Amino acid sequence: MESTRRDVLTAAVTLAGATATHDLAHADDHAHSDVPSDVALRVKSLESLLVEKGLINQAALDALIDIYEHKVGPRNGARVVARAWVDPAYKQRLLASGTAAIGELGYSGSQGADIRVVENTAKVHNLVVCTLCSCYPWPVLGLPPVWYKSAPYRSRAVIDPRGVLRELGTELPDDVEVHVWDSTAEQRSSRSDRPERKIWARRSLLPWSRVTP
Repeated sequence: MESTRRDVLTAAVTLAGATATHDLAHADDHAHSDVPSDVALRVKSLESLLVEKGLINQAALDALIDIYEHKVGPRNGARVVARAWVDPAYKQRLLASGTAAIGELGYSGSQGADIRVVENTAKVHNLVVCTLCSCYPWPVLGLPPVWYKSAPYRSRAVIDPRGVLRELGTELPDDVEVHVWDSTAEQRSSRSDRPERKIWARRSLLPWSRVTP
């Protein structure tokens, strides 16, 4: 009886060990197939170190990330433009006082204290650039893209705006004027496109934005 009991226990332990080994191997294979990128690993390591040193607060960091993931960005700007397409009175307020009109929709905050809105028309196309650094209307467009902050864009947008627009996919007829606006630390500039898709916007008012300069 004792021998039989020992054999059963031995068999159970062997089976459990084999199962655990298989599970660990499978988990290890899965982990190796989903290795984070170098950038993600560096960010995570830096975040962990800063939290460990007490230099940042995890809850405050999570709140900051949530702001840029869900509360600021192009979706807000798209809603502003869509509202202007379907509400002529709002459009006039937007062009007269961009900051106040944008604030009506609940968008304000850092980098959005003074926003001027200019309209693209059949005869005028507006190009916005920050010649000094990367001033950008964060509440309605989010963080500036890399190309907007680049030195070539910041210099060539003033010298050769049509060439820059052409390289970015916007070909303008010769009779269309190009107005270049310099976004500064005191005032951010934004554009309001012509309502070519006004019917679509009225139907859905979805958070959509054409990403062109």
